[in-house]
Amino acid sequence: MKKLLFSLFLLAGALLWQSCSKYETYADQVETERNAINNYITKQKIKVISESDFKANDFKTDTASNEYVLFESSGVYMQIVRKGSGSKIEQGKTMDILCRFSERNLLTDSIELSSFHPRFVAWVDKMGVTNTSGTFTASFNGNNGLMYRARQRTNGTSVPSGWLTPFTYILLDRLSSSKDAGARVRLIVPHDRGHGAAIKSVTPYFYELELSKAK
Repeated sequence: MKKLLFSLFLLAGALLWQSCSKYETYADQVETERNAINNYITKQKIKVISESDFKANDFKTDTASNEYVLFESSGVYMQIVRKGSGSKIEQGKTMDILCRFSERNLLTDSIELSSFHPRFVAWVDKMGVTNTSGTFTASFNGNNGLMYRARQRTNGTSVPSGWLTPFTYILLDRLSSSKDAGARVRLIVPHDRGHGAAIKSVTPYFYELELSKAK
């Protein structure tokens, strides 16, 4: 009986240690993520501004000063390079959006995906974006996009929630030619606002997005 109790005690201790180790490992990953984001901000000489400063500046970021606004509730950083033309997505409405993007892993400082690259220029992602009382939701509604193809196993049709940040502030219209330019934004997205692979691996990503209204 004593041997059995001792064995059970050891097993319980081992399970407790394993549980704590997993928790600590996740905490370490989050700390590594935060360090990677801070290092990128320092390396790129990014000037972080508050949401109140962003509002006071008429919801603009100064690209000459490399300003990014930090949204405290999500941890997403955003720079509006071009606000775009056309109109915002109205409340209660859904708009089909075309998106080109590049995706940089901030842990490895390497580009993982880019539909700006000539090889993938035809792989434009299409997503339906809905405005419900100022809250945006979206899903990919085409199967030829680069993000959808690359991440569908972990993300399905869900659009990374960090990608939805700009829609409150940008204007969207159809592009009349390939030379036209839509709205363009840059984002630093922590893992919990990213796609399934980012969430699973606790990986932050930098994105450059070009957005326009689908034809």
